[in-house]
Order: sequence, then structure tokens, then C-alpha cells
Amino acid sequence: MAAPKKLKILFVTSEVLPFVKTGGLADVSQALPQTLMELGHEIRIVVPKYGAIDERKYKIHEIVRLKDLHTQIGEKDVVYSLRSCFLTGPKTKVQIYFLDNHEYFGSRKSLYVDPDTNSDYPDNDERFILFSRAVFELIKELGWIPDIIHCNEWQCGLIPAYMNTLYKDNPYLRNVKTLFTIHNLAYQGFFPKDIFYKTGLPEELNSEAGIEIYGRLNFMKSGLVYSDAINTVSETYSHEICQNEVMGAGLDRILTSRKHDLYGILNGIDDKIWNPELDPLIAKNYSDKKLSLKSNNKKSLCEKFNLLYDDNVPVVGIISRLVDGKGFDLIADAFDEIMSYNLKLILLGNGDKKYHSIFEQMQKKYPEKFACLLGYDEELAHLIEAGADIFLMPSRYEPCGLNQMYSQVYGTIPVVSYTGGLADTVEKYDEQQRSGTGFVMQKYDKEHLLDEIRKALSYYSDKDVWNNIVVSAMNKDFSWTTSAKKYVDLYRRMIQGGEE
Repeated sequence: MAAPKKLKILFVTSEVLPFVKTGGLADVSQALPQTLMELGHEIRIVVPKYGAIDERKYKIHEIVRLKDLHTQIGEKDVVYSLRSCFLTGPKTKVQIYFLDNHEYFGSRKSLYVDPDTNSDYPDNDERFILFSRAVFELIKELGWIPDIIHCNEWQCGLIPAYMNTLYKDNPYLRNVKTLFTIHNLAYQGFFPKDIFYKTGLPEELNSEAGIEIYGRLNFMKSGLVYSDAINTVSETYSHEICQNEVMGAGLDRILTSRKHDLYGILNGIDDKIWNPELDPLIAKNYSDKKLSLKSNNKKSLCEKFNLLYDDNVPVVGIISRLVDGKGFDLIADAFDEIMSYNLKLILLGNGDKKYHSIFEQMQKKYPEKFACLLGYDEELAHLIEAGADIFLMPSRYEPCGLNQMYSQVYGTIPVVSYTGGLADTVEKYDEQQRSGTGFVMQKYDKEHLLDEIRKALSYYSDKDVWNNIVVSAMNKDFSWTTSAKKYVDLYRRMIQGGEE
């Protein structure tokens, strides 16, 4: 029997570690392509070259045939280049191409939002029209025809529309399939209807039947309507966005109409980076066989925030964007009561200014029990995962989530909501069965949050029970290999036209 065909995948994303990151998409864009390559497939990545990317550090170089390319955005002739380097992992070197244009990307240190105004860049439409069109020019100039163009988030949403219209009769591309991955449906890429002419798409797409919805253009809708298949980053989230109007964020009817082409594939985590036995960023490496060493990280974490270390007092960690959707409306409302419990709380994150203000005030009010760093620090994120005993993540919705998986692998027990990827990855602790890996709120409200925190604290006081929960959590398999194999199965199903 012949070996399955090696696939060629062009992975298109607006951010990727270690080059640039605003959220979990960057982690996925680093780990999934590397794992696909480890499985024997040929994969290349395309990402914009933002001003924040250090081209010297990463040895990003010019490619002569990909220099000074042209495209039209409305009446504007735009010149750009595609530069390259490698995304290097322990076992792989994935070639990555950077869309280089100073006006739209090189002059911006931030990715999507102007830090001076805290609003989206007003030309985000043109920026990501350029990005989408450059993908086809890259394929043409390289003469490298992928089997799959894997598009991620609204920034790549026009690619399936271009494929289905401007390029549908291109003999080189007629067998290429597009997969559109939703990482977070809340961010959709809305733009005024009168900018449609900039896209260069046929006029019939400038309608409710095309890429318009509620009187505006929607790049996310474009990806959902015109891709060959759609997936979300957890099984539960794929159902929630069809069945729940709020979760569907105005696109639930479109998603329901495509439910036979909609799949849920849980994200994995990079166990070469997030591994307490190997992690160089934590104070002391440990494993489920050497669990006592975890306390070294707790001591180091407490020292870093000038909190008194006490092994009998649990440290609760939070690493998050500070927005309502991540559960901070509940946390803020319950904060004084949480502070009355026998715990210490450490927060790392940034987001809405109202939460910055609240937590700055709380740090002054509870200096011996609460500490926060309003920003992001990768090394500190690792130390919180290793040093905390409990991880708080009560999201209102969570397409997948990564921190609850990191936490379990590090033996830091999550308290989460029953939604999306949290429901798929955290097994609610069952006292009778003595099984489970975390504490799960069945309802999104303050009282359920406080109940689950109290349960976690109660079990923490019984070291035998707690260590059993910790060991169970640390033995969960969240590696990318399982998820990557599911992507390969989906790619093959798309290529075969849905035939098994």
C-alpha cells in the first residue's frame, strides 16, 4: 500500500512567536507548523513584517525575485517585498516569509491597534487587503503550489474570497483548498461598505450574500463563506458559536449554514517550551515524581512580588488580558471577598484601563495579599505557572485557551468556567471518584466563582488529596502531535472533497 501523500501547506497568520505576539494565535502559529513538519509535511509560513520585528536578530534577508512586487489597493499602486528566514525548533526549520512594506507594517510597532489612540489603525482594511493579495503573488513567484492555504483569523479572511473569484480559473490554483481557522470570533474585521472597491473583488460580493453583514464589510464573514472548510480551536466552541447567539457574535446563522464544513480541533501546547522538567525560565525544574521541588518556584514568585511565603497558604495566579470576556467583571465584583480567604493572589496582564485602575487600587488596599504587574513578561508568566498553586481563569467564553493547559502541566490547578476549550481540557474534580484536574463553574456568576475558589482552598488544605489532583493534572497530554494529526486528517478530507 502506497504511503500517504506528503502535503504542502501554506500557513498564513498575522502573528507568530518568537517574532511578534499579541495573543494565543502567535503560540499556535509557532507550534502547529513545526509539528506538521515533524510529521513529514512541507509547510511554509507567511506573516507581516511589523516594525517590532528585529530583522538582524532573526537574520531576515531579501529574496531577489520577491523584491519590489506590486499590487493595487483601490486606485493605489502599492510596492512591497517578501523577505525570509527560518522558524527554527529543536527538530525543524520552517521557512517563513515576511510581507515587507514600510507604510503599512514596517512603520508600526503595534500590530492592529494604534498605541497613541488605543483604537484600531484606520487603514487596517488596506493593510490586510495587501497581506491577502501578497499570498497569491508569493505562490506565483515561488512556483510552489500548496495543497492547502491555512488561513487564520479575520486578517486572512479575504484569501478564500480571492481564491473563489479572481483565482478560481487559474490552472495552477484550481486544486488548492482553503481552511479558515477561527481563534476568536469576537474580533471580526468590520469596515465601512464604501471601502469595498479597494479589495478588487467582483461587485456581487459587496452584498449580504457576499462579505457584507449589518451594512458593513466583514473580513471574518468572508473567510467563513468562501473557505472550503472552517475550524475552531476546540470542539465545544465549535458547537457554542452555532447554538448561542451571543457566542456566535452575529455570525451564528452563517456558521449554522456551514455546520457540515465546521470542525473543532483543540489547540495543543508546545511541550518543548512549556515543560516544568526542562523550563529554563523557572527557579527550579520539577516533575510529578519530584513534586516537592515545585515549592522553590513558589518561594521565588513570592519574593519577586514581596509577598511572605507560607507553604500552607496557596498562591493563586492569573495571566490574562484584562477584559470582561476573560471574567474580570466577576473577579472585580468578588475581589474583596476573595481577599478575605486564606490565599495570596498574583496577577500578570494588561487590557482595559478600568481594570488597570481597579487592580492598582486593590494592590494598595491589600499589599500583603495581592500583587500585580500590569503588562506582559514571558519569563514571569512561566514563573507564575510554576510557582502558583491555583490558576484562576473564569472566562465568559474561551475558544480554546492555553493557560489552563499550561497550568495543569505545571501542577497548578485551574479554576475555570464551563465554556469552550476550558470545558474540553479541565476535568472537574469528583470527590467520590477522587478524579479530576480542576474546578469548574457551571454557571457564569460571582457566587459560582466564589464557590469553586472555596472548594479549591478546602482541598488544598488536605495535602494527600491535593497532590493526587496535581499528579493527575501533570499527566494530561496536551501535546501538539495529537492536534496536528487531526489537522492532517482534515486537510486530506478537504483535498478528497469530503470523501472518507
